[in-house]
Amino acid sequence: MVHPSNSEAWKHFNSVHPHFSAELRNVRLGLCTNGSNPFGSFAASYSCWPIILTVYNLSPGMCMRLNFMFLSTVIPGPSNSGQNIDVCLLQLIDELTQLWSSGALTYDISRKQNFVMRATLIWTINDFPTYGMVSD
Repeated sequence: MVHPSNSEAWKHFNSVHPHFSAELRNVRLGLCTNGSNPFGSFAASYSCWPIILTVYNLSPGMCMRLNFMFLSTVIPGPSNSGQNIDVCLLQLIDELTQLWSSGALTYDISRKQNFVMRATLIWTINDFPTYGMVSD
């Protein structure tokens, strides 16, 4: 598989949501997160959770470049914030829900016209402990 668009999940999504797939400018996102200790000491209880959105509509060479990954949220804390990560992600979830349901008026510079762009979170990428915290 060269690009996520070649995957069965992408094709299944297209068949289930043909109106979304018909507009090629709609955005498919991946959410990546994992907690870390920025000070590199296991004795310190401070943690930091970066929440990164990746745009999968881009070409394979651009998808994973840092220029096209968006740091949407950083959840800092004196202890493991992962247990309450759902509370910290509420704003992002609300915005993604709005982008899915009603979209956002966007200007397409190549066509010199406005269109309603929609977005979907098609994947989350993290390790298993984080997966348990994000999916609760």
